[in-house]
Amino acid sequence: MATRCSVEDAVRLVAAWRAEGKRIVLANGCFDLLHVGHVRYLQAARALGDVLVVALNSDASVRRLKGQGRPVLGEAERAEILAALAPVDAVVIFDEDTVDALVGRLRPDVQAKGTDYTEDTVPERQSVLGAGGRVAIAGDPKSHSTRDLIATILQRFAR
Repeated sequence: MATRCSVEDAVRLVAAWRAEGKRIVLANGCFDLLHVGHVRYLQAARALGDVLVVALNSDASVRRLKGQGRPVLGEAERAEILAALAPVDAVVIFDEDTVDALVGRLRPDVQAKGTDYTEDTVPERQSVLGAGGRVAIAGDPKSHSTRDLIATILQRFAR
């Protein structure tokens, strides 16, 4: 099982892995109501290196990005679920709207983003390049979303 850690702990973990010659991959997202698209993204991200650090948007960050009523699951539960997944080596919660600051601290070899982005549209692209890393698009086509899952649940079960 992966480690859920603070930013400072993640910096130490990444430094130790880097000293062992491991290639560090950083993925990030809200991961609210985990679905198969999330799993495929994390599997593909992990395949890009030796260790996968997942940066998880805090509850406050999810509310700013996704709107009222989100997240459905709190950050502690989302982090615990992510940490239980085989591809994930560490989970760190961040409060900003992008992972630019975390990229600067961790300096990943690869920043993996989902297929709803292109390498040119990744918000943290300049930070990743500036830290000596590269951006990669990972996962299956964006045909799964938490928003659609919520809509399906409401359609089927709302009275």
